[in-house]
Amino acid sequence: MDDHNKRVIETALLCAQEPLSVTDLSRLFVEDLVNADIDDALVEIQRAWDDKGMELVHIATGWRFQSRLSMREYLDRLTPEKPPKYSRAVMETLAIIAYRQPVTRGEIEEIRGVAVSSNVMKQLEDRGWVEVIGHKETIGRPGLYATTKQFLDDLSLTNLQSLPILEDAAPMAAAAQLGQAVMEFDPDATVETVVINEGDQDIIEVEVIEETTTVEITEEVSLEIEEVTPDSDENSDEAK
Repeated sequence: MDDHNKRVIETALLCAQEPLSVTDLSRLFVEDLVNADIDDALVEIQRAWDDKGMELVHIATGWRFQSRLSMREYLDRLTPEKPPKYSRAVMETLAIIAYRQPVTRGEIEEIRGVAVSSNVMKQLEDRGWVEVIGHKETIGRPGLYATTKQFLDDLSLTNLQSLPILEDAAPMAAAAQLGQAVMEFDPDATVETVVINEGDQDIIEVEVIEETTTVEITEEVSLEIEEVTPDSDENSDEAK
C-alpha cells in the first residue's frame, strides 16, 4: 500500500471516536482494497508509532490509537477528577465472570462464599462490562452472566484468551491480577458502590450495612470513593 493510503488510514484512526474495524477502514477508499493490504498498513503504522506517546492497538471491536501507560501520570494532571476505585467485591465478581463465563449469580456466590450484592451486579452491568446472555436450564432458570466487548475494549484486549493467566485460582488472586492489568483496584475498599446517571448529574449510592446513603456529585468533586469506616454487607457476610 502506498504512503498516501496509509496516511488516510492513520488520519481516520486518529480522528475516530470509536475503534475502527478493517471493514470500516476499507470504506475510506473508492477502489477495492483487499483486507490483507489494510492489515499490512496497520502493522506498518503501528511500528511507526513505536517511539511515540500514543500507540495503535488491536482490540475486540477494531483498531484505535490510545495513550501509552507511561504517559498516564502526566495526562492525569489535566484531569484532576479520578475514576472510581473498585472494591474487592466488585473485582472478585468480575474476575469470576471473566474466567468462568457463562456463570450464574448462584455459582458466583458459591465460589466467593458470600452473597453477591445487587449493587455489585448493577455496577458491572451499568459499566457495560457484563450482561445476561441466556438462562441455565435448571430450577428458576437463573440468568447466565458473561463479559461484553465493551469489557474487552476497556481492558485493551482482543479476546478472552488475552486475559492474564491465573497463577492462583482463588477469587481474590484473580481479582488482583485483573486489577493490576487494566483498572483501578483498591484491595482495601470495604464498600460496594454503584454509579447511577440521572440527566446531567452522576449519583453515587454507597451501601453501608442496611442503610443506603445517596450523595450528589458535582463537577468539582472527585468520583473516587475513599475508605469508609462502617463495615459493608460483604464484611457482614464474611463474618457469618
